Amino acid sequence: MSAEPHPTLPPVRLHSDAELARDALVAPLFARAVRLARWAGPDTRVDVGGELVPRQLAEAVALLGLDADDEDSPGHAAQAWRVAVDTGLVDVTEPEEDVEGGGDGGEPEYGTAAPGEDLALVAGGAPGDVLDLWLAALDAVLADAAVPDLDDLVDALDAGGEIDFDRLDWNPQREADFLDGVLANLYLLTVTEGGAGDGPVPLPVLAASMIVPDDMGDPTDAVLEQVSDAMMRLDDQFRQLEPIGLVEFRPVDEELMTEADDLPDTGVEDDEDVSRYGMVRLTPLGLYGVRARMLEAGVEAPALGELADKGADALLDAVSFYSEEAAQAEIEQWLAGRELPAAVAELLAAARGADEAAPLRRLRCQQALTPAGREAEPAVRAVLDDPELGGLARVWLAEHGVADVPAPDPEMVLWLTVDTIAAQLAADGETEELLLLMRTLTEHHSEFFEQAWRVEHPATAYVLEAMGRLHPDKKSSKEARKAAFKARSRRP
Repeated sequence: MSAEPHPTLPPVRLHSDAELARDALVAPLFARAVRLARWAGPDTRVDVGGELVPRQLAEAVALLGLDADDEDSPGHAAQAWRVAVDTGLVDVTEPEEDVEGGGDGGEPEYGTAAPGEDLALVAGGAPGDVLDLWLAALDAVLADAAVPDLDDLVDALDAGGEIDFDRLDWNPQREADFLDGVLANLYLLTVTEGGAGDGPVPLPVLAASMIVPDDMGDPTDAVLEQVSDAMMRLDDQFRQLEPIGLVEFRPVDEELMTEADDLPDTGVEDDEDVSRYGMVRLTPLGLYGVRARMLEAGVEAPALGELADKGADALLDAVSFYSEEAAQAEIEQWLAGRELPAAVAELLAAARGADEAAPLRRLRCQQALTPAGREAEPAVRAVLDDPELGGLARVWLAEHGVADVPAPDPEMVLWLTVDTIAAQLAADGETEELLLLMRTLTEHHSEFFEQAWRVEHPATAYVLEAMGRLHPDKKSSKEARKAAFKARSRRP
């Protein structure tokens, strides 16, 4: 018996669409784009690339309340304008001729701009409409973030005004893939049980996750140099991604920029020291955005609550590979919208089966039934004679204080034991709790292995082989291996 493949990623707990849409509307860059879209009108002039002409750009800086004396302000206004155009918040009509030339030697020709149809969705659309606009803005910002520094681009221009990509050592697709990989790793570190959770991730750790091979011990100086270079590149990129609301970011301490020999370690030993190298965390909106991009790329990235309208079979199949806490949260949301007796009957029906995933489905079904009250009793009683569910039903009835529960026969007890061990192996692997269960079984049932190999369960040989490999007592381990051989011989 082999284990079923686990989902690519653990489930994420997302905020509601309404909460996320509110977050999107107050993200500084998106808010600026909306404001410029409302400002655009008959007098707005753009050049051949759809960018605001200098006079209009200065007006945009003032409109957005940016510091006119700050040399970065025109760039911030220009970026907000590009986002407005790229998302459809603004429609531009570019000039027919270059603004430098003009028509027939006269005044330069300019294009015009006006609010786009999608601008109405900001105030009058559903939360999902706002989030779609924000995702389009995120795509635009990510594309900008993957572009090299302007000084590097200027240096790589040849005499004809074309970019020499070989000289620049920049591959657009490679850079975009690298940034997507970084965000996917940050997402994984956030949603994995025991990972960062809501806390920030040190930039060196994130950079190392992209550079250092998993099987490498202590990184070499050459690898640390690559980590340092990647870290500085990410520092610049996360500065660009923070205004769109994707991340909260503490940049690299500028004093470190001059300490060329002070390469970061890939571990986290001192929180204060590591924070100097930059800290980043995905916001709730960022979790939503990265997950949306991964789903579009075909990555399985479940979210808690998305199974609420699915059948019990889909629920148990999915939560079989969730952590116990995540499975419980998903099950509770599924039960919340249903009549309990009918829901219990549906769960029990979905728990049946002789396939490899069935033991874990039954374990999650038992977990789902644990909080159910006595109104679930009729549905549970209905499966007392079921060979696959009878043991589970007796456990539930006993736990809920039902007095007249019929005792299980020895065959059912053995079947339930095999089913339980198979489920725990699939759920958690070789845990201390499982080893304790194995020891307890053999200490209290001296003839367990002589009886167990005859159990009519598809996982009998698999369970006995695992006990032979894991049992802490050598004599019991040997008996388990012999029993596993008999089970295999009986059911090849």
